[in-house]
Order: sequence, then structure tokens, then C-alpha cells
Amino acid sequence: ILFAKAKHELGKPIFTSDRFWERPPVGVSMGLAWTAMGGATLYIEAISYHASKREMKLTGQAGSVMKESSEIAWNYVHSVIEELAPNISFFEGLSVHLHIPEGATPKDGPSAGITMATALFSLLLGRPVRDDLGMTGELTLTGKVLPIGGVKEKVIAARRSQLKMLIFPKDNQRDFDELPSYIKKGIKVHYVENYKEVFRVAFGKK
Repeated sequence: ILFAKAKHELGKPIFTSDRFWERPPVGVSMGLAWTAMGGATLYIEAISYHASKREMKLTGQAGSVMKESSEIAWNYVHSVIEELAPNISFFEGLSVHLHIPEGATPKDGPSAGITMATALFSLLLGRPVRDDLGMTGELTLTGKVLPIGGVKEKVIAARRSQLKMLIFPKDNQRDFDELPSYIKKGIKVHYVENYKEVFRVAFGKK
């Protein structure tokens, strides 16, 4: 009764779960974003379709930095596909569409780089990413994972969406360690320096 009364007087909660799926399908990965309202989960969706030219396009009101991140993810995955998935060709005869849902909301920044690469690998492998995993980190062309901002806000968003496992850049470990224990409780974090470590967590070691 008290909850119902509070809900009536205060209105809809500002922060609710951002999860679109209980079990994300193939080609979808979940990132973590830092917004003016705090932290949020951020999905990256990837589909492929037959086309005369192999190319990638990005939609979802992505800014210039995020567009560059998608190009880096695309080229990085292309460069390591033979090593990480040796029996799979890189979108031969296909084009790829990456989309960031909630298209009315502008988005920018480099921290979705590893999430984009993971969505592409999921699509290539035909395997879903584990459903309790969220990630954030800037990706370079050589696979390095660089630090990001908004660690506290992103961890709160992860708790709100009931994520149990996160991937953070190694250089953000101190930021996580300094958070209050009630925010960190029940969340396991993998700290990575290279995307190949992300791949092992997301898809399992072969």
C-alpha cells in the first residue's frame, strides 16, 4: 500500500530496467552508457543481408566519435577473424547493419567499441552473448581496450538491469574498487587490456 501511494504521489520512476530481452538473440550485445540522467544499458544490434558490396552502416542517432568506433570495430574484427574464428569468413557477400535502439536519443563517445565488436562476432559465430553480461571500453585498431568514464553510474545501471558480470578496461579497476560495497555486491568484473580477453568472456574459451 505504501508503495502504491508513493507511486501515485511521485509518478513514474525516473530509472527503470533498460533490458529489452531476457536472453538477447544472436547479433546483440549489451553495453553500458553514461548519460546526463546517470548510467544506462546500451544495446548494439547487428544483422546481415545479401548485397553486392560488403559494407557496414550504423544507425541510432550515433555521433561522429561513435561512428568512428563502429568503423574501428568492423576493421578490427576483420583483422582477427582468422585467429579467433578460423572456419568463418568475414561477411562474404553480405552487408551489415549495426543499430543502437532508442533512435530518438542522440548518442556519442568511444566506450561502445568493445560492445560493437562483440555484436559483430556474435553475428559471425551465430552464437548469442551470455545474457547476464554487460561491457564498456574503447577499442583501438590493434585490439587494445582503453579506459572509460562514469564507472559508478554504469555499475548502478548494471545492477538495475540485473547483470551479474561486467567487462571493464583494466585501467578502470581502481575506479570500481573505490565504489561502496553495496553498489558492487553480487557483480563480478573481468578487467581486460585486449579485445581477445573480451572474446573469451563473451563466448567462452575454445
